[in-house]
Amino acid sequence: MAASPESPTDTIPEFDPDFRGTEYVYIRMADHLEARIRARELLPGSRLPCERELAMEYGVSLGTVRKVAAELRKRHLICTLPAKGTYVL
Repeated sequence: MAASPESPTDTIPEFDPDFRGTEYVYIRMADHLEARIRARELLPGSRLPCERELAMEYGVSLGTVRKVAAELRKRHLICTLPAKGTYVL
């Protein structure tokens, strides 16, 4: 019997906000969200959770979430529409 292929979510690394590595938390969180986008867990055109929800989900501050959004915009993975929300590109 052939082995089943990995599902896209199996390739997303675990996010640990308390990791004591050399990368900033916002870069690791941006990398994690990018992996979720590339694995199609977050689909193009879908709305990202609001800042407060992401902060609670990842265990980080709102300031960190704002830095993550700026990083993802710089990577051309999301866009923010004033008074509408943030969407996956």
